[in-house]
Amino acid sequence: MRLIGLAVALAVGLLAPLVGEAQQRQVPRIGVLSGTSRVHADEEALRQGLRQNGHVEGQNLLIEWRYADGKYERLPELATELVKLKVEVIVTAGTPATLAAKNATTLTPIVFTLVPDPVALGVVSSLARPGRNLSGFSHLAVEQTGKQLELLTEAVPSLNGIVIVTDRANPVAAVVLREAQIAARTLGREARLIEVRDAAELEPAFTAIARERARGVVLVPSSFLVTHGPRIAELAIKRRLPVLAWTSTLTKSGTLISYGASTLDILRRAGGHVDKILKGAKPADLPVEQPTKFELVINLKTAKAIGLTIPRSVLLRADQVIE
Repeated sequence: MRLIGLAVALAVGLLAPLVGEAQQRQVPRIGVLSGTSRVHADEEALRQGLRQNGHVEGQNLLIEWRYADGKYERLPELATELVKLKVEVIVTAGTPATLAAKNATTLTPIVFTLVPDPVALGVVSSLARPGRNLSGFSHLAVEQTGKQLELLTEAVPSLNGIVIVTDRANPVAAVVLREAQIAARTLGREARLIEVRDAAELEPAFTAIARERARGVVLVPSSFLVTHGPRIAELAIKRRLPVLAWTSTLTKSGTLISYGASTLDILRRAGGHVDKILKGAKPADLPVEQPTKFELVINLKTAKAIGLTIPRSVLLRADQVIE
């Protein structure tokens, strides 16, 4: 009897960790992969979208957050790490993170966000039928380039030309430049591109731009530029350069103006895609969705710092004015 009791005790002891692990795995776990540094507002927007669909982090959902801090070379390793953790879904923010996740797995469902042209970039086969294991939300950043240049020249009528600034590894830059050149010609301006390889090249780039008279700066959607947003704003203000960004995150960091699809709205909506997949939907059957909310944000503190008066006609159209 004593031997039987010992055997039972051993069996229970061996099974307990397995039961505990099984119970823990009943709580779904998702991964989030971003090329930027941590942005609290973006995290909260995704959490809000998940909560709206009944998923609360730390209660009935676990989230593994992974950030590359603007260093794209880290993304493949971070994506592979999430796959090895066997997360149920990977949510990606930005084109580099999405491509890294796409290359890391053909099985784990991926919900991508903030990808300007997912078809042209090879992320999905089509918007209506994404195919494979990816679906999500496009950003329409390329399509908004003309509108952005129009807003910048209306806010700063004295501009003779536009400089497009991006990082060298950005796959979207060439397309944005073409659109900017077309829009600039229509507005009677010129547009050219400056690429930077790392943070050390930001200051020389802005110094070079400042030497040219009456130039404005437009930032191409980039995880690298979001990561270094405060530094970019500092360099631009010091040289009295008006900078337009695609996201309010950068305007809140100090750039002059932003216009584009609402990043926070897209991340909130991503929570709905995650919910559908956790309930059994396949990404291939979920059409890629377009932005529905666009926002114009103006930083009047920056305008004052660079000696600029924003026309009232532009201010009246702003969704948010930072004073």
